[in-house]
Amino acid sequence: MQKIINSHCHIYPEKIASRAVVGIKDFYDLDMSLNGKISGLIEDGNKVGVTHYLVHSVATTPKQVKSINEFIAESVNTNPELFTGFGTLHPDSEDIQADFDYLIELGLKGVKLHPDFQLFSMDGEKAFKIGEIVNEGNVPLMVHCGDFRYNYSNPDQIKPFLEKFPDLTVIGAHFAGWSVWEEATEKLAGAPNLYVDLSSSLYGLSPEKAVELIHAYGADKVLWGTDYPMWESVSEMEYFNKLDLTEKERSQILYDNAAKLLGLI
Repeated sequence: MQKIINSHCHIYPEKIASRAVVGIKDFYDLDMSLNGKISGLIEDGNKVGVTHYLVHSVATTPKQVKSINEFIAESVNTNPELFTGFGTLHPDSEDIQADFDYLIELGLKGVKLHPDFQLFSMDGEKAFKIGEIVNEGNVPLMVHCGDFRYNYSNPDQIKPFLEKFPDLTVIGAHFAGWSVWEEATEKLAGAPNLYVDLSSSLYGLSPEKAVELIHAYGADKVLWGTDYPMWESVSEMEYFNKLDLTEKERSQILYDNAAKLLGLI
């Protein structure tokens, strides 16, 4: 049976999950049925046979960094066979290096940034400072990419970052350019250090266009994910199953690529 990794999952503590979901819903003007809790993630993933999850959350203020990273680490420790965790950093933290060192001490395996939530540009000094620290720490960096409403993480901001840190493995979420998918592919495909995930993307692309973008990046650089709690696994897998891919490509995207990145194989 095909193993499946959901490579893009936001999770929240029980007491704030409902507020977090409302915040996402309002930011993207999106109807959402999932609750943002760990139990909801596993229940949703079980419907399509997900065998592992990459979980993370985003600090919108520096004071949230420590508590979020501890929550993600605790969640991983409670579900060690199911979860790999990425930590959060904030560009306005007083000591980003100490924050990074602590998330590594907690056992987290990478870093997730959301420039559009955290209000900094990926081609600026704040991003470069984080990039230097994560690059030195030799772990992957996942970045929310793209939003036609802002200019924090669009292709023109992501490209200089990739070029400045050619040895840093970057996962460009949402085909490296939510809502600007084709521009992102035109400007970023071929970057040797860039992986992309399919989360929050397949709903907005025809199956033919999605396959075209996958082949532009290379099926060995693409990860499947749902952007939980934004999209349900059943509908995301239905989108994916419409794509004209080989069995090898399907296996790469659903499991192999993420498993290698996360050190699971």
